[in-house]
Amino acid sequence: MFETTASVLRPLLLAVAIVLSSTHALAATPSVKAPQVDFPTHVLFVGNSYFYYGDSLHNHVRRMVDAAHPGFLAKAKFKSATIGGASLDDHPIEHLSTPGKIGVKEPFQLVILQGGSGEPLSENGRANLRETIIAFDKVIKQHGGKTALYMNHVYVAPHKQASPKNFGLTEEFYVTAGNEVGALVIPVGLAFEEAYKRRPAIKLHKGYDGSHPTLLGTYLAACTVYASVYGQSPVGNGYDYFGEIDKESAAFLQQVAQDTVKKFYAP
Repeated sequence: MFETTASVLRPLLLAVAIVLSSTHALAATPSVKAPQVDFPTHVLFVGNSYFYYGDSLHNHVRRMVDAAHPGFLAKAKFKSATIGGASLDDHPIEHLSTPGKIGVKEPFQLVILQGGSGEPLSENGRANLRETIIAFDKVIKQHGGKTALYMNHVYVAPHKQASPKNFGLTEEFYVTAGNEVGALVIPVGLAFEEAYKRRPAIKLHKGYDGSHPTLLGTYLAACTVYASVYGQSPVGNGYDYFGEIDKESAAFLQQVAQDTVKKFYAP
Protein backbone atom coordinates (compact mmCIF):
# COMPACT_ATOMS: atom_id res chain seq x y z
CA MET A 1 0.00 0.00 0.00
CA PHE A 2 2.78 2.40 0.96
CA GLU A 3 4.75 1.66 -2.21
CA THR A 4 1.65 2.21 -4.32
CA THR A 5 0.90 5.51 -2.62
CA ALA A 6 4.50 6.62 -2.99
CA SER A 7 4.55 5.73 -6.67
CA VAL A 8 1.44 7.86 -7.21
CA LEU A 9 2.65 10.80 -5.15
CA ARG A 10 6.17 10.94 -6.58
CA PRO A 11 5.15 12.28 -10.02
CA LEU A 12 2.68 14.64 -8.40
CA LEU A 13 5.31 16.10 -6.08
CA LEU A 14 7.69 16.46 -9.00
CA ALA A 15 5.03 18.33 -10.96
CA VAL A 16 4.39 20.63 -7.99
CA ALA A 17 8.11 21.31 -7.68
CA ILE A 18 8.32 22.20 -11.36
CA VAL A 19 5.36 24.54 -11.08
CA LEU A 20 6.81 26.25 -8.02
CA SER A 21 10.15 26.60 -9.76
CA SER A 22 8.51 28.07 -12.82
CA THR A 23 6.46 30.47 -10.70
CA HIS A 24 9.58 31.71 -8.94
CA ALA A 25 11.40 32.15 -12.24
CA LEU A 26 8.46 34.10 -13.65
CA ALA A 27 8.22 36.33 -10.59
CA ALA A 28 11.96 37.02 -10.70
CA THR A 29 11.90 38.23 -14.31
CA PRO A 30 12.15 42.02 -14.70
CA SER A 31 9.60 43.70 -16.93
CA VAL A 32 11.92 46.64 -17.64
CA LYS A 33 14.83 45.30 -19.65
CA ALA A 34 16.48 48.44 -21.00
CA PRO A 35 17.45 51.93 -19.78
CA GLN A 36 14.45 54.22 -19.46
CA VAL A 37 16.54 57.38 -19.76
CA ASP A 38 18.79 57.96 -22.75
CA PHE A 39 22.29 58.67 -21.41
CA PRO A 40 21.33 60.42 -18.14
CA THR A 41 23.57 63.24 -16.98
CA HIS A 42 21.59 64.14 -13.84
CA VAL A 43 21.44 61.19 -11.46
CA LEU A 44 20.62 60.96 -7.76
CA PHE A 45 21.59 57.99 -5.58
CA VAL A 46 19.52 57.53 -2.41
CA GLY A 47 20.52 54.82 0.04
CA ASN A 48 22.70 53.82 2.95
CA SER A 49 26.38 53.16 3.67
CA TYR A 50 26.65 50.64 0.84
CA PHE A 51 26.65 53.67 -1.46
CA TYR A 52 29.33 55.72 0.29
CA TYR A 53 31.91 53.00 1.02
CA GLY A 54 34.97 53.00 -1.23
CA ASP A 55 34.87 56.70 -2.20
CA SER A 56 31.15 56.61 -2.96
CA LEU A 57 29.50 54.59 -5.70
CA HIS A 58 28.26 57.64 -7.60
CA ASN A 59 31.84 58.87 -8.08
CA HIS A 60 32.93 55.59 -9.63
CA VAL A 61 29.94 55.45 -11.97
CA ARG A 62 30.37 58.98 -13.32
CA ARG A 63 34.10 58.47 -13.82
CA MET A 64 33.40 55.24 -15.66
CA VAL A 65 30.98 57.04 -17.96
CA ASP A 66 33.57 59.76 -18.54
CA ALA A 67 36.22 57.16 -19.40
CA ALA A 68 33.97 55.90 -22.19
CA HIS A 69 32.68 59.36 -23.16
CA PRO A 70 35.35 62.01 -22.47
CA GLY A 71 33.86 65.31 -21.41
CA PHE A 72 30.95 63.74 -19.54
CA LEU A 73 32.10 65.06 -16.17
CA ALA A 74 31.75 68.64 -17.39
CA LYS A 75 27.99 68.23 -17.80
CA ALA A 76 27.27 65.50 -15.25
CA LYS A 77 25.36 66.30 -12.09
CA PHE A 78 25.57 63.25 -9.86
CA LYS A 79 24.48 63.45 -6.23
CA SER A 80 24.45 60.86 -3.46
CA ALA A 81 22.20 61.13 -0.40
CA THR A 82 23.11 58.43 2.10
CA ILE A 83 22.34 57.70 5.74
CA GLY A 84 24.27 54.92 7.43
CA GLY A 85 22.12 52.11 8.79
CA ALA A 86 18.97 53.74 7.45
CA SER A 87 15.79 52.45 5.89
CA LEU A 88 14.73 54.02 2.64
CA ASP A 89 11.85 55.87 4.29
CA ASP A 90 14.32 57.80 6.43
CA HIS A 91 15.18 59.92 3.38
CA PRO A 92 13.31 63.18 2.60
CA ILE A 93 12.69 62.33 -1.05
CA GLU A 94 10.51 65.39 -1.69
CA HIS A 95 13.37 67.69 -0.74
CA LEU A 96 16.08 65.65 -2.40
CA SER A 97 14.36 65.32 -5.76
CA THR A 98 13.00 68.87 -6.04
CA PRO A 99 15.00 70.83 -8.65
CA GLY A 100 17.33 73.34 -7.00
CA LYS A 101 17.09 71.96 -3.47
CA ILE A 102 20.46 70.19 -3.28
CA GLY A 103 22.49 72.31 -5.63
CA VAL A 104 21.20 70.94 -8.93
CA LYS A 105 18.88 73.30 -10.79
CA GLU A 106 17.64 70.84 -13.38
CA PRO A 107 15.43 67.84 -12.49
CA PHE A 108 17.16 64.56 -11.83
CA GLN A 109 16.52 62.35 -14.84
CA LEU A 110 17.11 59.20 -12.82
CA VAL A 111 16.86 58.49 -9.10
CA ILE A 112 18.42 55.23 -7.92
CA LEU A 113 16.83 53.91 -4.71
CA GLN A 114 18.42 51.40 -2.35
CA GLY A 115 16.53 50.05 0.65
CA GLY A 116 18.11 49.09 3.92
CA SER A 117 20.15 45.93 3.49
CA GLY A 118 17.99 44.03 5.95
CA GLU A 119 14.60 45.28 4.76
CA PRO A 120 13.89 42.53 2.20
CA LEU A 121 14.61 39.84 4.80
CA SER A 122 11.46 40.17 6.90
CA GLU A 123 7.77 40.42 6.10
CA ASN A 124 7.41 43.77 7.85
CA GLY A 125 10.55 45.10 6.23
CA ARG A 126 9.38 44.10 2.76
CA ALA A 127 5.95 45.66 3.31
CA ASN A 128 7.46 48.93 4.51
CA LEU A 129 10.01 49.08 1.71
CA ARG A 130 7.38 48.34 -0.92
CA GLU A 131 5.16 51.17 0.34
CA THR A 132 8.14 53.51 0.43
CA ILE A 133 9.20 52.68 -3.13
CA ILE A 134 5.65 53.26 -4.41
CA ALA A 135 5.43 56.61 -2.62
CA PHE A 136 8.92 57.73 -3.65
CA ASP A 137 8.31 56.73 -7.26
CA LYS A 138 5.28 59.04 -7.40
CA VAL A 139 7.33 61.97 -6.09
CA ILE A 140 10.20 61.27 -8.48
CA LYS A 141 7.83 61.16 -11.45
CA GLN A 142 6.15 64.39 -10.35
CA HIS A 143 9.55 66.06 -10.51
CA GLY A 144 10.23 64.77 -14.02
CA GLY A 145 12.44 61.77 -13.25
CA LYS A 146 12.49 58.01 -13.53
CA THR A 147 13.08 55.50 -10.75
CA ALA A 148 15.65 52.71 -10.71
CA LEU A 149 16.01 50.16 -7.91
CA TYR A 150 19.40 49.01 -6.66
CA MET A 151 19.29 45.29 -5.80
CA ASN A 152 21.92 45.20 -3.08
CA HIS A 153 24.35 42.42 -2.30
CA VAL A 154 23.47 40.23 0.69
CA TYR A 155 25.24 39.49 3.95
CA VAL A 156 27.96 36.85 4.20
CA ALA A 157 29.78 35.43 7.23
CA PRO A 158 30.62 36.67 9.81
CA HIS A 159 27.45 38.79 9.70
CA LYS A 160 24.93 37.41 12.19
CA GLN A 161 22.11 37.56 9.64
CA ALA A 162 24.00 35.75 6.89
CA SER A 163 21.80 33.02 5.42
CA PRO A 164 21.45 31.20 2.08
CA LYS A 165 17.80 32.30 1.86
CA ASN A 166 18.66 36.01 1.91
CA PHE A 167 19.66 36.13 -1.73
CA GLY A 168 16.36 34.75 -2.98
CA LEU A 169 14.38 37.09 -0.73
CA THR A 170 16.33 40.12 -1.89
CA GLU A 171 16.18 39.27 -5.59
CA GLU A 172 12.48 38.40 -5.47
CA PHE A 173 11.61 41.59 -3.62
CA TYR A 174 13.45 44.02 -5.87
CA VAL A 175 12.26 42.46 -9.11
CA THR A 176 8.65 42.35 -7.91
CA ALA A 177 8.78 45.94 -6.61
CA GLY A 178 10.47 47.13 -9.78
CA ASN A 179 7.81 45.52 -11.94
CA GLU A 180 5.08 47.08 -9.82
CA VAL A 181 6.26 50.66 -10.36
CA GLY A 182 7.82 50.13 -13.77
CA ALA A 183 11.37 50.76 -12.57
CA LEU A 184 14.67 49.51 -13.91
CA VAL A 185 16.21 47.02 -11.46
CA ILE A 186 20.00 47.08 -11.23
CA PRO A 187 21.17 43.51 -10.39
CA VAL A 188 24.17 44.25 -8.19
CA GLY A 189 23.35 41.37 -5.84
CA LEU A 190 23.36 38.97 -8.80
CA ALA A 191 26.76 40.29 -9.90
CA PHE A 192 28.23 39.66 -6.45
CA GLU A 193 26.87 36.11 -6.47
CA GLU A 194 28.29 35.47 -9.94
CA ALA A 195 31.71 36.83 -9.00
CA TYR A 196 31.85 34.55 -5.95
CA LYS A 197 30.87 31.56 -8.09
CA ARG A 198 33.72 32.23 -10.48
CA ARG A 199 36.25 33.19 -7.82
CA PRO A 200 35.24 31.99 -4.34
CA ALA A 201 38.32 33.59 -2.78
CA ILE A 202 37.62 37.09 -4.06
CA LYS A 203 36.98 39.69 -1.34
CA LEU A 204 33.90 41.74 -2.18
CA HIS A 205 32.69 42.17 1.43
CA LYS A 206 34.60 43.66 4.33
CA GLY A 207 35.97 40.76 6.33
CA TYR A 208 35.16 42.30 9.69
CA ASP A 209 31.39 42.52 9.15
CA GLY A 210 30.36 40.53 6.06
CA SER A 211 28.19 43.44 5.04
CA HIS A 212 29.87 46.49 3.57
CA PRO A 213 31.61 46.33 0.20
CA THR A 214 35.36 46.37 -0.25
CA LEU A 215 36.83 48.58 -2.96
CA LEU A 216 36.52 45.65 -5.38
CA GLY A 217 32.88 45.23 -4.34
CA THR A 218 32.18 48.90 -4.95
CA TYR A 219 33.92 48.70 -8.32
CA LEU A 220 31.81 45.68 -9.32
CA ALA A 221 28.69 47.57 -8.25
CA ALA A 222 29.75 50.56 -10.34
CA CYS A 223 30.30 48.36 -13.40
CA THR A 224 26.84 46.84 -12.91
CA VAL A 225 25.18 50.25 -12.51
CA TYR A 226 26.98 51.53 -15.59
CA ALA A 227 25.94 48.55 -17.73
CA SER A 228 22.34 48.73 -16.50
CA VAL A 229 21.74 52.48 -16.59
CA TYR A 230 23.64 53.27 -19.79
CA GLY A 231 23.06 50.03 -21.66
CA GLN A 232 26.75 49.81 -22.52
CA SER A 233 29.28 47.13 -21.73
CA PRO A 234 31.88 48.04 -19.10
CA VAL A 235 34.31 45.50 -20.62
CA GLY A 236 37.44 47.32 -21.70
CA ASN A 237 36.55 50.51 -19.82
CA GLY A 238 39.76 52.30 -18.87
CA TYR A 239 38.62 53.55 -15.48
CA ASP A 240 40.59 51.84 -12.71
CA TYR A 241 40.21 54.33 -9.82
CA PHE A 242 43.47 56.06 -10.70
CA GLY A 243 45.43 52.81 -10.65
CA GLU A 244 44.00 51.49 -7.38
CA ILE A 245 42.24 48.60 -9.15
CA ASP A 246 44.74 46.32 -10.90
CA LYS A 247 44.05 45.62 -14.56
CA GLU A 248 43.33 41.92 -14.12
CA SER A 249 40.80 42.52 -11.35
CA ALA A 250 39.15 45.34 -13.28
CA ALA A 251 38.82 43.15 -16.38
CA PHE A 252 37.34 40.28 -14.34
CA LEU A 253 34.78 42.46 -12.56
CA GLN A 254 33.82 44.25 -15.77
CA GLN A 255 33.13 40.91 -17.45
CA VAL A 256 31.11 39.63 -14.49
CA ALA A 257 28.98 42.78 -14.52
CA GLN A 258 28.37 42.59 -18.25
CA ASP A 259 27.49 38.89 -18.18
CA THR A 260 25.15 39.40 -15.23
CA VAL A 261 23.31 42.35 -16.77
CA LYS A 262 23.00 40.67 -20.14
CA LYS A 263 21.51 37.53 -18.58
CA PHE A 264 19.21 39.45 -16.22
CA TYR A 265 17.67 41.56 -18.98
CA ALA A 266 17.56 38.76 -21.55
CA PRO A 267 14.20 38.50 -23.44
